[in-house]
Formats: sequence, structure tokens, C-alpha cells
Amino acid sequence: MPDSWSLRPATQADGVFLGDMVVEAANWRPGTARPRHEILTHPDHSRYLSGWMRPGDAGAVAVSGTEPIGAAWYRMLPRGGPGFGYVGTNVPELIIGVRPMWRAHGVGRALLRRVCEMARAEGKARICLSVERGNFAQVLYRSEGFAVTQSGFVRDTMVKRLA
Repeated sequence: MPDSWSLRPATQADGVFLGDMVVEAANWRPGTARPRHEILTHPDHSRYLSGWMRPGDAGAVAVSGTEPIGAAWYRMLPRGGPGFGYVGTNVPELIIGVRPMWRAHGVGRALLRRVCEMARAEGKARICLSVERGNFAQVLYRSEGFAVTQSGFVRDTMVKRLA
């Protein structure tokens, strides 16, 4: 695996790859692999992709050479169609996924920081996400200033203050 990678802004053309990253995020637990079509067609996950690059959407893609290896993005989801980590209007919900072979190489942290910078530059005061209990990424989120604001049965909602 090459050691070099970089970040670039996400574009409308990245929609399919963002779908790949939703699948990676949903199948984070080793030994579990729900089928791609099942994940992407379920409303709980499709809301993070449908109509990608609509107003309020922003993100970053990590690439090694020309190959995308991870992505983080956020959406403004409505009260009537909230995501897993919804905390309120005008609080973007962050989604992140990194290909397994690139995890624990700083890619996720760099993506997370970049997307938080983007939200701050747009004047957002907070950003939120949802993480399943037991997901190793929760340690990353805490180290980057996210705090659990709502504990659920299976997943926690975490928020980071940007201002």
C-alpha cells in the first residue's frame, strides 16, 4: 500500500463512491457484510446519498493516486426525514467511510478534520454524527472533540462544537 494520499473536495461525480463509503460504514464490524443493494436502498442509509450535491451538502474525498480511498461529507437533513444522528435544524450530519486497508493510517482523522473545517467556514456552530456502540471510530471522534449527547440502544449521537 502506498504511503501517500491526499484530500480533495467531493464533487457531484463522487456520488457512487460515497455509496461505497456508506456500505463500508454500515459494514464496519468484521464478519458482517450486509449486501450493498440492501444498504443503499434502505431509507436509513439512502437519505445520506439521495440527490447528492444538493444545497447544503459538502465533503472531502481521500485519494491515493487517482483511487478514492475514503470520504467524509455532511448533509442538512430535515426534521421530517432525520438521519441517525439528527440533533436539530441547521446542524449538519456527518457521514464518514474509509476502505478497510486504509484504516488506522490517519485518513479518517484527516477527512474528519477537513469536513469540520468546511462546516465551520460555512458558519455552522455544531456538527453531529451517529456511531454504533463498539465501533472503534468512537475513540477517533472523542479525540477530535465530539461528545455523546444522546445514548441509544445500539448507537450514540455525538456532537462537536465548531464555533
